[in-house]
Parts: sequence; C-alpha cells; structure tokens
Amino acid sequence: MPFPLGRPLGVADDPAFQLDVVRGALGMLATATEPTIEDHPVEAPTEGPEVWACPLNLAVDTDDSLAGRVRAEVARLRPWALETRRARGRTLFGASGAGPDDVDAVVEALLAVAESGDVESPPPGDVEWAHPMPLLVRHLVDDLRGVIHEALASQPGPSPDHDELSEWIFGGTAFGELLLTLGDHLTAASDAAPMAGLVRGFVIPEGHYRGLSNFEGIPGGYRRD
Repeated sequence: MPFPLGRPLGVADDPAFQLDVVRGALGMLATATEPTIEDHPVEAPTEGPEVWACPLNLAVDTDDSLAGRVRAEVARLRPWALETRRARGRTLFGASGAGPDDVDAVVEALLAVAESGDVESPPPGDVEWAHPMPLLVRHLVDDLRGVIHEALASQPGPSPDHDELSEWIFGGTAFGELLLTLGDHLTAASDAAPMAGLVRGFVIPEGHYRGLSNFEGIPGGYRRD
C-alpha cells in the first residue's frame, strides 16, 4: 500500500476509496493459491503539500562505532515508542519471539550477526527466538523497524510514507548502515543458503542495496533491466 504510515486504507474521510482498498485485498483470496503480495494499483488522493522530515534528534554519540551508534539511536527512540504503546495499549513488536521489553536483546542479536557475519547460527542471548536463522534476521529487523514506526507515531507533524522513511533510514542513520552490513552477510551466504538471499530482499527495500534490485545477485534471483 503506497500510503503514509498508519493509514493502510488511504486518506481519512474517504470511505469510497477505503472500501475499494478493502475489496482489493479480499479479492486476492479468490485467486491466491500461496502467500501473495500485490501492489495496490491506485494512488491515494493527495492530502496537501506537506513533506515529512524526521523530528527526532539522532545526533552522533561519543562511541562512533556502528554498534555504539545503533545503540544510541535506539536509546533515543525508545521513550517515544513507549508513548505510542501506552496510547494504543498494544505493540506490533515481538515477531522475532522477543517480549515487549526485549528491545535491547533484539539490538544485540542484530549487532552480533553484523559483527560475526554468521547468518546460520542463532545469535546469543536469553530470548527463545521464534524462527530459525537466517529467517530470524528478517523478524529481528522488523521488530527494530517497528520501534522506529512507534517512535515516529508519537511525534508531531505528518507521518512519512514508505519511500520517505526508507530515504531517511538509508540516508544517514546507523540503523541503515546496520541493514547494509547484514545485507552483505546475507548475500555472501546465499550461494550455500538461498534463503539468506531471499531474506536480504525482504530486509532492505527496493533501490537501497548497493544499486541492486531486491533479489539481484543471489541464486535464482533476477536482474533489473
């Protein structure tokens, strides 16, 4: 759905458009014989000229290593994410098997994979992860991305759409650097473990990995014309 975060059916107060989105989603049940992803073919009506900019200050901390900068970013995001959780009474964090309070464990698990390059062995820690490697990497990243979504939801101003958020993440955050490092390890492992390449395609949005398409450069992948 090419709509702003928090608006999965399009703009507010447009029930006809929203109903069309719901019908499109339910209509896939009639044809899909396996897990299927399709792009919604219609853009949502415009809401005005507002351009999203991240209101959070993610200034570089004294520890300028990748691990130090990732930890510092998450530490700044967490209080805002907790505000959103309190307001909503729920969270989408936990797809990896981590509990609501295990944000630091997810961060450390991803940093361990990035440092070691090992995308086959479960990362260290006390959490009972819900998925095997390398699929677990996808869900760890989804959990950490969820923290970002929840943090931004507590901020004033317009919400970013998918492209704006990706441009911000890969345009200068430590989290974006971490994703690229994980992508390198997943690509290197894809010859022996094709699932690793597929995970890279799910973890890094189209157009943000080293000039390659999502599944380009992996066994069974494709090249962008």
